[in-house]
Amino acid sequence: MEEGKAYIESGILELYVLGQLTAQEQAEVEAMAVQYPEVKQEIDAIERAMEQYAVAQAVQPAEGLDQKILTRITWGKQNTPGTPEIPAKETGKAQEARIVPLNKPIDYETRIRTLRIALVACVALLVVSAVALFSAHTELGSAKVQIAELSQDKEKFTTTVNFMKQTNAELQKIADMTTDPNWKFVKLAGTPMDPEASMMVYWHTTGKHVMMDNSKMKLPATDKAHQYQLWALVNGKPVDLGVFDVKAGSSQILISMKDIASAQTFAVTLEKRGGSPSPTMTQMIVAGNVAI
Repeated sequence: MEEGKAYIESGILELYVLGQLTAQEQAEVEAMAVQYPEVKQEIDAIERAMEQYAVAQAVQPAEGLDQKILTRITWGKQNTPGTPEIPAKETGKAQEARIVPLNKPIDYETRIRTLRIALVACVALLVVSAVALFSAHTELGSAKVQIAELSQDKEKFTTTVNFMKQTNAELQKIADMTTDPNWKFVKLAGTPMDPEASMMVYWHTTGKHVMMDNSKMKLPATDKAHQYQLWALVNGKPVDLGVFDVKAGSSQILISMKDIASAQTFAVTLEKRGGSPSPTMTQMIVAGNVAI
């Protein structure tokens, strides 16, 4: 709605009705008229207003002008060479010639002067109109830029709000875990492969849910050929819980993995992309036991 209103106020619809736009601009106006009903209504209103103005400004011909034109035409025919003379009456006397006074000679210099003044006035009006149209067109361009900037700002604001909502929801979920004894907090420490590495795994013993805390994950970023794979050690056997990537600047806090009903240890290995059916023990980067 706001974009349609700004488009109407820009002045381009008047240019469209007057036929002063390029083909591309005309197509743009017609597309806006389809998209926004208020734009189509404004175009119709402008066309009606211009038609009413033309009717109101129409000049009525002077009274008796039609009779004068007919008289000129008749007089011209009577004086055309080759026209037969009107016969005299039967009395034998020649019809007396009548002197028909001619109209006053036309003052062509005065008319030319008047036309020149009118022409100058038209040119001046055209220049003023061109300046006004150019100004309106420039303002329309500025309005389009401002609308685009406002749209970008709105998208950024929406993204920020959604991020804050998601972050608050995940933080609240972590806070609720501390009051539920079925949640186990398993800290995975670094191995000789990377002693500085660490991460946190949340496991719900009855619901079987497994999640990783991305905000507490200290692992080297993965490349295009490798991924990390989470494992659960169940009665001495490793069970795959899924693969994941570590990317710089990730905003997600909780990462859901595959469910597991029982586990004594959690560990992470570096595997080829897509994961491995069994862990590569030499590539184990972190591991941690579940507290009883």
